[in-house]
Amino acid sequence: MKKRFLVRALAMAVVCALLVGVVGCGGGATGGDTADAGELNLFIWTEYIPESVIDDFQAETGIKVNATTYSSNEDMLNKVKTDSPGTYDIVQPSDYMIKMMIEQNLLQELDLSQVPNFSNIAEQYTNQEYDPGNKYSVPYMAGMATLCYNKDLVPIEITSYADLWKPEVEGQVLLLDDFRQVVGMVGQKDGFGINATEPDQLTQMKADLLALKPNVKAFDSDNPKSLLISGEVGVAYTWSAEIALAMRENPSIVPVPNPTEGAGLFLDNFAIPVEAKNVENAYKFMDYILSPEVSASISAEYPYVNPNAAAVELLDDEYKNNPVSNPDPAVFQNGQYIQPIGDVLEEYNAMWTEFKK
Repeated sequence: MKKRFLVRALAMAVVCALLVGVVGCGGGATGGDTADAGELNLFIWTEYIPESVIDDFQAETGIKVNATTYSSNEDMLNKVKTDSPGTYDIVQPSDYMIKMMIEQNLLQELDLSQVPNFSNIAEQYTNQEYDPGNKYSVPYMAGMATLCYNKDLVPIEITSYADLWKPEVEGQVLLLDDFRQVVGMVGQKDGFGINATEPDQLTQMKADLLALKPNVKAFDSDNPKSLLISGEVGVAYTWSAEIALAMRENPSIVPVPNPTEGAGLFLDNFAIPVEAKNVENAYKFMDYILSPEVSASISAEYPYVNPNAAAVELLDDEYKNNPVSNPDPAVFQNGQYIQPIGDVLEEYNAMWTEFKK
């Protein structure tokens, strides 16, 4: 979730054409003296905020943005805890990780009056269980970890996680390089759920995970769509936007937004670490991102589920009709969110390490 596609230019042009009079197709304040506007240090998911958006923000505000990326929530948490205090001004945790970081006193309370575009977020994405009242988090993008397959390469219809273990897909499976997500998927396949913690459940999950190894061709959380587009893999458990992007380039890719066991749901957020040095600039960036035109341009390039209702109105039918970018409500009803699992997380990590040997 940084290969660029030609479609971006077209998508950006469409969005901008809808927005006559918006300077730079950005929606942020322009003009005035931007000298010495300071810096902003982002720690964000890979393949998630277009470089063009960051460039436009810098041009409009004069704020110098330094962006560092990560590929899993656990990697992000470890860096925030071990790097020097104040290294990051904005982080981008998923739902369950927000809850963990609040409990560990790693995030500061927000002043949402400094993020007026927060009002663009649809009500269904606010006031979540992990952060009542959005005291610590601002929704960015949502989506699923789910399945897709290449109908020209795979001789069976893929409808379930259990299909990943079938001999018909030996050596053809791509998995996210994310132990929490993949081990959780195995728990879903086994009927225990994505947050299984019982010892007997973990024993079976480990055995099943190891049994999957002959079918796995690659692990990739950064740019999995490339292997799908090229046909190097036939089936994938990956992020929903990566599936949508692969579908644009390879019409043989078939999405499975609602597998039998339910998709792995997520809602990613912006948050400010407790010792951030550039808090004012962090608020400016969050508000800029939540402006409808900027948010729409992001979804045009990275077509995740967009919680920004005002932005969705600006998007085209390709986005609105794609079952992984704009999924049926049944996907959310059948899906499961990751929850903190305490010390059991180490057991997930241990079985993952053995699996990847």
